[in-house]
Amino acid sequence: MDLPAMQEIVLPKEPDTISAPGSLVRLLLRGARGGMIQSTVPVGRTSRPIAHRSVYEIWYVLEGAGELWRSNGAQEKITALTPGTSIDLEPGTAFQFRNVSPDADLKFICVTMPAWPGEDEAVPVPRGAWEPSV
Repeated sequence: MDLPAMQEIVLPKEPDTISAPGSLVRLLLRGARGGMIQSTVPVGRTSRPIAHRSVYEIWYVLEGAGELWRSNGAQEKITALTPGTSIDLEPGTAFQFRNVSPDADLKFICVTMPAWPGEDEAVPVPRGAWEPSV
């Protein structure tokens, strides 16, 4: 992968795309070993439950209030997503998230390792914790 050195970017005003689970994505940096996005989950939105084939993710919550359901087969949990919270997602972990704030978007930074390989990376899972709204 041939990428420019010393990249920099300002957060785009408008989303670049919609993620497989259904959040609004603003692309930030993509490097040889990883990538970074800002994700927005609008008020009232509950994502589709998915898992990743090979990508490890780390999230850092910036604004809003939400919940994240994770299941790796051995363990299942729901984590409150509030500003300052960090979580990780191992490859193969089923997950789903939702915005629980009545009046504010949920926003978080997501770092992927390796960089996002393409649309086949996210796979639907048979169940999550909540009914998806997207």
